[in-house]
Amino acid sequence: MEGTTKIKDLTPSSRRVNVLGKVISVGEAKAITTRFGEEKTVSEVVVGDETGKIILSLWGDQIEQAKNISTVYIDNGYISLVRGHMRLNVGKYGSLNPGTEEVTEVNESLDMSEKEYENQYRPGYYKRGGSSYGGGGSGGGGYRRGGSGFGDRGRSRGGNSSDHSNE
Repeated sequence: MEGTTKIKDLTPSSRRVNVLGKVISVGEAKAITTRFGEEKTVSEVVVGDETGKIILSLWGDQIEQAKNISTVYIDNGYISLVRGHMRLNVGKYGSLNPGTEEVTEVNESLDMSEKEYENQYRPGYYKRGGSSYGGGGSGGGGYRRGGSGFGDRGRSRGGNSSDHSNE
């Protein structure tokens, strides 16, 4: 499939990826309470292609869907780190569908979820509240003001230097 990312090419910063993989195993669904107090079920599904395998986190109805198909196509998926290990996710902007092509060969020797990474938080991701106050807020304001100011200063500086060269 065109635009499909191979499992071996996934990294902790992978976003908006399309992955075609064979369902190797579907883990037991576990009930969890989200940080928003909602009860949800999650399952770890191992999917693979000819380059490697990875754990795919599936929620709710997606779990049953994965049990009933042999090949899945994740459209607009992303990678997250769970305790330092990569997980492929569908997310609310992605979708999980039966694959239109079969994946017959799976390289089970390369487990992309096995390697441990340091959690690399995206800048500002966990500081949403803090970034609009204090230093972040004034920095943000300065950036907006500076957006036009930098250009003006650049032009005036350029203008001054050309004025001097004409004298």
